[in-house]
Order: sequence, then C-alpha cells, then structure tokens
Amino acid sequence: MTQARVARSTVRFIDEYCNSYKSIFPEVRSFEAFKQLHLGMLSDIKRKSLPEIAAAVGLKNNQSLHHFISQSPWELKELRERRIEVILRALKGQEIIIDETGDRKKGKKTDYVSRQYIGNLGKVESGIVAVTAYGIVEGMTIVLSFQVYKPKNRLKEGEPYLSKPQIAAQMIRDLKKQGFNFSLVLADSLYGESESNFLETLEELNLNYVVAIRSNHAVWMPREQRVRYNKWRKFNPERSRRVDRIFSDGKKQVRYIREVIYGKKRKQRYWEITTNTETLPKNETWNVMTKVPNIKYDEVGNLYGLRNWVEYGLKQKKNELGWADFRLTSYSEIEKWWEIVCSAYLLVSLHSQKLATQKTPLNPSYISQTGLGFLLSEHPRWDAREGWKNLLNNLRLILQPLLAYNDLKFWLNIFPIPYLDVGLNRLINWMNRFPGAVPEANASTDFHFSSA
Repeated sequence: MTQARVARSTVRFIDEYCNSYKSIFPEVRSFEAFKQLHLGMLSDIKRKSLPEIAAAVGLKNNQSLHHFISQSPWELKELRERRIEVILRALKGQEIIIDETGDRKKGKKTDYVSRQYIGNLGKVESGIVAVTAYGIVEGMTIVLSFQVYKPKNRLKEGEPYLSKPQIAAQMIRDLKKQGFNFSLVLADSLYGESESNFLETLEELNLNYVVAIRSNHAVWMPREQRVRYNKWRKFNPERSRRVDRIFSDGKKQVRYIREVIYGKKRKQRYWEITTNTETLPKNETWNVMTKVPNIKYDEVGNLYGLRNWVEYGLKQKKNELGWADFRLTSYSEIEKWWEIVCSAYLLVSLHSQKLATQKTPLNPSYISQTGLGFLLSEHPRWDAREGWKNLLNNLRLILQPLLAYNDLKFWLNIFPIPYLDVGLNRLINWMNRFPGAVPEANASTDFHFSSA
C-alpha cells in the first residue's frame, strides 16, 4: 500500500496553526491549498485574488486553489466548528459586538448582490453585506461568526427572508449553544431600533447590552412623568482613552456625555454623547441605550467608543486579508472564502501577548528566552507594539524570505545560482525557528465575555 505523501510546508508558524484543521481535508492537495491560502492572505500583496495568491506562494497557476474552493471534498461546517474549538480552548473574552460589513460588488451574477445600503460607504450601492459577530479580548478582536444578508429581491426559491437584526439574534443563540459565555453585547442603531426580536433575544438570554439609538427614539411613560436631562460631563481623558478621538495631527476631539431620564429610572438607561453641548452637531452627536447594572458615565463612554473603534478597524483588518477580493459568484464558495479569511484573522490575533496560550508570541518575553526573538527584533521594520496590524506586520517580515524565494525560484530553475538558492533556504530555516502561537489542545475551554 502506497503511503500518502506529506503536505508541502509553507512556513512553520502557519503550518503548525493549520495542523489543527488537518483532519478536515481528505486530500493532501486540499490541505496544501488551505495552508497556501493562509500564506497568501497574510502576505503583503495588495489584492488577494486567487491568481495573485498563487503567484505569491510559488504556484504556476491558481487552478489548485480554485479547485480547493469550488470542488474539493471538504465541509465548511467542519472548518467553522474546528475554528470555534480553537477559539474556545485558547481565549477568554469580554465583549461581543454585532456589526455588518458591506462591500461594493457590481453585476447580478454573484449571489445576494443587490443595490442596498452599504454602511462603510454611507450610501446605497450595488454590493453584498454580511452580519458579523466579534469577540473583544482586551482590545484584540476575534471574528466569531458571520452570515450573509439576503435581500428580498435576491432570495432563491424556498429561502425565507431574515432581516439583519433577525440574523444577529440567531447568531447570538447559536454562539451560546456552541459554548460561548458572554454577558455584554454592543450594536449600532439598526439593532437598537429593530422591531424584530433582537433586543427580546438579549433579554431572554439575560444579556447586558449597549446599543445606539436614533435621536427620536420613543419611550413610553405615564402622562404625569417628564423627561429630565442631567448635566453634561466631560470624559475623563485618563479613564476613557478609547473615546477621545485622536486625529493624524495628534489633536484630540473632546466629547461630553449626559444621561436622559424618561420619568423614573429603569433598567434601560439613555445617554447623549456629543462634541459640542451648545449646537449638538448632527454628525457628532450620538444617542445610546444601555442595560448594564450600575453603569457609570465613563463606562458608557468607554463601551460606546470601543464599538466605534472596532467598527473603524475591522473593515481595514479584513481588507488586509482579502475579505472582498474574491472572484466567485456562488455564495457556497464565497462563504468558504470568508471562513478562511476568519481563520487567517484568528491566526494573527493569537500572536497577541494577551491571548497567546504559550510563551511564543511576537513580544519581548519571547526575545529574552530564545535569542531568535532578539535577532528578529533587530530588523529595522520590526514593530514592538501590541496592535493587531502591528502583529500582522511582524508576521509578514517572517514570511518575507519564503515569499522572496517563491518570487525567484522559477528564474533560479532557468539560471541556477547555487549560493543564492542555499542562502535563501538558510534564511527560511531561520524563520522556521519561530513556532508561532499555537493553542494548546488541553487548554481551558471557557470563553467568557464579562461586562467591562
């Protein structure tokens, strides 16, 4: 009996992370393509289409990658469940944020593309929208789940229509069933003002929440009661750094907050946040509803600012990995693409010092233990900061020798230069001494989202 060949390696930290998913793929070629897609998505190529990823990872064409997405016999459900297992055994979290991501897409051949409101563009465009749930772990984001929004005019035969809040409510129920324990949900006004069962679901599951609402939000109260506005308070800059908006020139935008009390105080509390208490500028004034016991002014500001900060950063992060770069028309294939993007997103997040389950993240504690970390940090573009993009930049430096070799190897086949070939492989071997942050199989399975 012929033994199956071993899958070709990429770089060690990707290979060891992807090994957690190996049993999902019945063919060695499928597992190779899975690793190659992670390599390409983490690379610094500007557009993450299959042809460009194929070129970056050293393939002659993109046929094997396209076959992996469209025809290879592996199940999306198994990949998603395995990614959730990795999260559950590796991480502990704080908040969950519900948001939707819209991307401009032209034509009518791609499933569920329609003229609709695209939030990050701020207007109606032809595009595709996905509702997404994110976990927040001390400022580090983790994609938990996503589901495409299906406009009524693009539904297939037999498909029920679900609004975005209805999709979000079902996602929260599913996450609870999968073992996630969280107690705080943050969402924008689409969900705060929803007439569907979104807020009812949060109440049923006994979840606290902070949601944006419209300025004309209606609250029922007895005729003899009145609306009261508390005094404006300036955010404490030391306790709400996430809320003071910092511009590229280093200036901060100061914000103010006050509580609006409808009759008597109730479990839901209402807040107004603005940059100017005199004029209440339309685009710089926000209304928020909270259900968090004993919440304080600064906490409202911190949580609201957290939601805005995450929404601003998530689009950029997903774009770094190619979320919208697919050239696919069937949603079954698009969904696989998005799931692999989520997996690559998790791989980067796991390298945070705050999330790593072993002492091999890209941080100073590793530098002092191995010597390799010290050498890595000698690179002039090495970034010692802790943000997600900073981690991605450092991982890209570790990938650089392999990607450079892939770029040159066809020329080296035509014009052999043994010393260059040997030198590049030696540099790749140095990079392969970095094992990455691989979640331990026997780590805790709790993923607890507690209120901030």
